Amino acid sequence: MAGRHAAEEPPGTSTPEFPAAVLFDLDDTLFAHRAAVESGVLAHRTSLGGELAAADAAVEFARWTDLEEHHYHRYLSGEVGFLEQRRERARGFVAPYGIDLDDDAADAWFDGYLAGYRAAWSLHDDALPCLDELGRRRPGVRFGIITNGELDFQTEKLDAVALSERVDSVVASGAVGIAKPDPRIFRLACELLAVRPEHAVYVGDRLHTDAIGAASAGLTGVWIDRRGTATDADLAEAATAGAHVIRSLDELPELLLPA
Repeated sequence: MAGRHAAEEPPGTSTPEFPAAVLFDLDDTLFAHRAAVESGVLAHRTSLGGELAAADAAVEFARWTDLEEHHYHRYLSGEVGFLEQRRERARGFVAPYGIDLDDDAADAWFDGYLAGYRAAWSLHDDALPCLDELGRRRPGVRFGIITNGELDFQTEKLDAVALSERVDSVVASGAVGIAKPDPRIFRLACELLAVRPEHAVYVGDRLHTDAIGAASAGLTGVWIDRRGTATDADLAEAATAGAHVIRSLDELPELLLPA
């Protein structure tokens, strides 16, 4: 867990202007993770040559993201460690090509992928304009990050895209031992910013993990459905939970602070 503590809410019965704080997920909410993953896996396959390089880009990207989803959730559940989930992703990806990787080879393979992934790090185009507009409409609003990941690695991303100086607090599941959608991680982030959950908003790219998880903890939950995958059932579930749905961060200032 990292970040600087904001001042306490003033004592008494006065209610701070809403929102007192807006918290965000990192990957695929502010940070363009999916695009960097696609670039990274393509660059690494190309560098390796042979059948891996010649394989269909869309198919291989889909395989890699499926492996990431599966093994990263094993890590979040405590089934495997952070390093081991990386190794399992590398092994699973090359196995159809008849390649076996021991621990050292899996680490080296994943490091090769990481080089391409890091080279493509960027924010979504709407990230900084959203923060700027929220700050303009609500001077003094506090910003925070809640991320399911390792603090050091996520902080490296924040530093690389010059976002660290824009946020007041970062809460990472790997540092606190609690992962979204557990309500405790949302409440902990609010405590760090010295705001009550009902005075805070949380925005993330996953309906259940982010928006509904935040709403269950007493925050205003917002699902950013960048890829437009929401079904009628998803929208109904979000509405039942009291969570909002947007397609872009460009919509967030007007949703929270209508002009």
